[in-house]
Amino acid sequence: MVEKLLQSGIHWEDRAFRRNELLKISGSTDTDIYFIEKGSVRIFMMDENEERIIRFGYTGNIIVSLDSFLSGKPSELYIQAIKKTMVKVASKKDFYGFIQSDEENMRFWMNVLEDLVLQQLEREKDLLINAPRERFERVLKRSPKLFQEVPNKYIANYLRMSPETLSRLKKS
Repeated sequence: MVEKLLQSGIHWEDRAFRRNELLKISGSTDTDIYFIEKGSVRIFMMDENEERIIRFGYTGNIIVSLDSFLSGKPSELYIQAIKKTMVKVASKKDFYGFIQSDEENMRFWMNVLEDLVLQQLEREKDLLINAPRERFERVLKRSPKLFQEVPNKYIANYLRMSPETLSRLKKS
């Protein structure tokens, strides 16, 4: 279905982001949706002076600052390239035109939203689990590709543990 999306009548703009370059900054309204052709990104927010990573995206993923995309209001989220990243960007207007043009396209969008809700519920469960090993094992089982695409320091932040703890868990 992603192929159909990319080959649809949607106007997709190709953009390249350097390592650490921001796709979206906190306080901005994001009305774009992104398809990652190559590379990886992290979605995070600041809590006092500390970054809190809430999601990753990598090759083949659709990513969006969902709160801002749906509400049309500014979001506290940042989206940042972890490494050189190539994305296709489409506007909300074009994207909604596509999904509203046919029932199959609307089902595709509903599936994307359902997946995001389920992923968010799994994420919330992860954060409620005190044992670092269990958090690590849950994420490894759910997203093994994450450990190939994303540096350990970011995964450790996402799992709310030190890089050293993550390293020990990976070795054992």
